[in-house]
Amino acid sequence: MNFKHLHYFWVTAKTGGIVRAGKQLHITPQTLSGQIKLLEDHLGKRLLRKNGRHVELTEAGQLALRYAEEIFTLGAEMEAALKQDQPARPSAPLRIGVTDAVPKAIAYRLIEPALHGGESPRLVCEEGEMDDLLADLAVHRLDLVIADAPLPAHVNVRAFNHRLGRTTLSFYASPALLQSATQPFPHCLAELPLLLPATNSAVRAQIDQWLGQNKIAARIAGEFEDGALMTAFGREGSGAFAAPSVLQDDIARELGVTLLGHCEDMHQEFYAISVERRITHPGVAQITRVAKDLLGA
Repeated sequence: MNFKHLHYFWVTAKTGGIVRAGKQLHITPQTLSGQIKLLEDHLGKRLLRKNGRHVELTEAGQLALRYAEEIFTLGAEMEAALKQDQPARPSAPLRIGVTDAVPKAIAYRLIEPALHGGESPRLVCEEGEMDDLLADLAVHRLDLVIADAPLPAHVNVRAFNHRLGRTTLSFYASPALLQSATQPFPHCLAELPLLLPATNSAVRAQIDQWLGQNKIAARIAGEFEDGALMTAFGREGSGAFAAPSVLQDDIARELGVTLLGHCEDMHQEFYAISVERRITHPGVAQITRVAKDLLGA
């Protein structure tokens, strides 16, 4: 591959137009277009398409841009290191997406040990909805997505599920809120306002079914896509809430809430979703090893 052509593509993608890039590179737009066309012919993929006076990246172009960013950033760092006798560059970042429904404490326990592996990668962590994170995974903007559900069947992304494990659920409430309850668990939940995950979450259907089986008429005070926001409301006494049993000591200590009881029939599962069928990335492998101890994978 001609790296001069790749550099021309990189500058064009960064500036958003052939004319602007040509001025920066001091070549004519016609010459620049021709050089990028040679790169596209070599790769067998179209990288740019016109959008009015500007150009935009195709899906292949987005992937190529990420690699180009790494290549030319490395080149600049190499030059600076050699000129200024700087220490060696740290290893490539580990890019992880975490879905909103995954408890922050679970995500931290899974990811943090990866920072202390042999290569000590720099961590880039994003949070968002499953579909958005999977889109980034598909174009290699992420190395891994941690979710509480496997890859949805309707999503057209070539990726693989790696089950990390599961935990039972428990209910918690603030001491002040519990003053209004007179019955033991689980029937005390009928006397308390409840804070529940959003209806599209992986565990909500389990909770609804469990409440029905125990003949508990729930008084729902709030529904949340973000588990951290739900527990914040629970800490302030807005309602009882369910959270992973594996975190019960941390939840009781950090939020100042009381454990009401365990629900052995309900489980929250966790998955690592990657483009690798067999995990080879050392940081991701470390996460799966930690999951065996934390979640019993």
